[in-house]
Amino acid sequence: MPNSFSVAGHLVHLHDRKIYPADVHVRGGVIDRIEQTEDVPDRYLLPGFIDAHVHVESSMLPPSEFARAAVVHGTVGTVSDPHEIANVLGVAGVEYMIEDGAQVPFHFAFGVPSCVPATPFETSGAELGPDAVSALLDRDDVPYLSEMMNYPGVLKGAPDVLAKIRAAQVRNKPVDGHAPGVRGDDVRQYAAAGIETDHESFSIAEAREKIDAGMKIAIREGSAAKNFDELIPLMDEAPDCLMFCSDDRHPDALVEGHIDGLVRRAINRGYDRFDVLRAACVHPVEHYGLDVGLLREGDPADFIVVDDLKGLNVQRTYVEGELVAADGETHIDRVPSDAPNHFEVGPVEPEAFRVAAEGPRVRTITAVDNQLVTGEEFVETPTEGEWAVADPERDVLKLAVVNRYSETSDTGLRSAQAPAVAFIQGFGLDRGALASSVAHDSHNVVAVGTSDDALARAVNAVVRQEGGISAVAEGTHVLPLPIAGLMSDESYDVVARRYTRLSNYVQAELGSPMDAPFMTLSFMALLVIPQLKLSDQGLFDGDTFGFVDLFVE
Repeated sequence: MPNSFSVAGHLVHLHDRKIYPADVHVRGGVIDRIEQTEDVPDRYLLPGFIDAHVHVESSMLPPSEFARAAVVHGTVGTVSDPHEIANVLGVAGVEYMIEDGAQVPFHFAFGVPSCVPATPFETSGAELGPDAVSALLDRDDVPYLSEMMNYPGVLKGAPDVLAKIRAAQVRNKPVDGHAPGVRGDDVRQYAAAGIETDHESFSIAEAREKIDAGMKIAIREGSAAKNFDELIPLMDEAPDCLMFCSDDRHPDALVEGHIDGLVRRAINRGYDRFDVLRAACVHPVEHYGLDVGLLREGDPADFIVVDDLKGLNVQRTYVEGELVAADGETHIDRVPSDAPNHFEVGPVEPEAFRVAAEGPRVRTITAVDNQLVTGEEFVETPTEGEWAVADPERDVLKLAVVNRYSETSDTGLRSAQAPAVAFIQGFGLDRGALASSVAHDSHNVVAVGTSDDALARAVNAVVRQEGGISAVAEGTHVLPLPIAGLMSDESYDVVARRYTRLSNYVQAELGSPMDAPFMTLSFMALLVIPQLKLSDQGLFDGDTFGFVDLFVE
């Protein structure tokens, strides 16, 4: 890339809310000057997009590979919470993400995970206490405290929770929130504690209350949770309080699109294009103090070229003056990624998934496609003799979580602890099972299946690879994830194709009607999202924030 160059087009100035023909001159990675002119190509120049809240690990790609895929869609930076890998590897995991991302031309803003583990009701691979959080916040390349998921701890004034928030405040670093369903006085108290953003609103009324409490709302559209349609009317009500985020985006979806898709949808629905683009480009940069250019003289040359402001097809993406994508192709070279891991569990026998029938009705999780929240139902216990079993005809399946952090025994052999087993509806499997070592947030192995044998086969397929996602029926299909059991070491296009084939297999051969069965499965162990979830320690009610019995009279 030459040190100096210019790009001409219709410049979209998001601060002045103007569009005018201009030549943008770049020197040494910085916008040297902008000259208003008359004769320019029929294209538009605008700042690059920012994902205001994302867990890069959910793409199943390390940061360097995520960047290669994202720049194709005009994304030049992310506000990234590395708490997935932190739950597996602790501080070393956060450092891995920062170092891997630094190898490529892309603006990663990694925060400090605030909740590792997310709750004390599950087993994770690491813990980040107030001292570790403070030490990470001392780094200049760590600009914020990531989502404070322990909202009960905030509301109760838990000392360790408040200490983490205070550690960010004294360093003048923002604090992200996570408060699904928190309303009224509770949300006002939550915001008053120093929480500044939220991406978990499922209704527009909930989001309005959070805005009234002083919080900014990141409108989320990921692979599992999709809140765009519900929340986008806020663009007419409170545009200055909005950002866009994906939160969790699997590789197939990332290849198809990113923040560009949300911008396109919002503009084509008639919302003010300057408001929409400011939410996608300006607000995250200003809120988090990111060193990302906004297409002004003296800014880093981070900008994109699009065909028009409706189709919004990204023709070129520049990061610090480097052409990183053009005409749908990434220009970022692959870089080597290490594969740190923490996987200490051996094969599981089918008998480990047996559940004694201890009551006439079983408390059952109801999974909701494209949502993180679940419901609760009480169904007649399906039995075979003394055992409670899955009943695919009624869509009553077994859900299991296997602790993958079991310690190695004195003999040097590894053996699994007894899995936690519950029942679930919504996955609609006719046969077989699927399993994953991506299981938010502690990332034990989670599986759903139609029989104990199928569960064992799916779990053991993941165990053999020391991380991955699997599906079994007559055959066994696996996508290995050797990096912390969360990410692949292959190129993004290969991972996307393999993931798509595996998802299609679950839908076509196992019978699941879900759009994203693996993404939905990965959230069935996320205790901080109501209502009913399963950890490796048992069945958990997110509303009462405690364990509950599996069987009821």
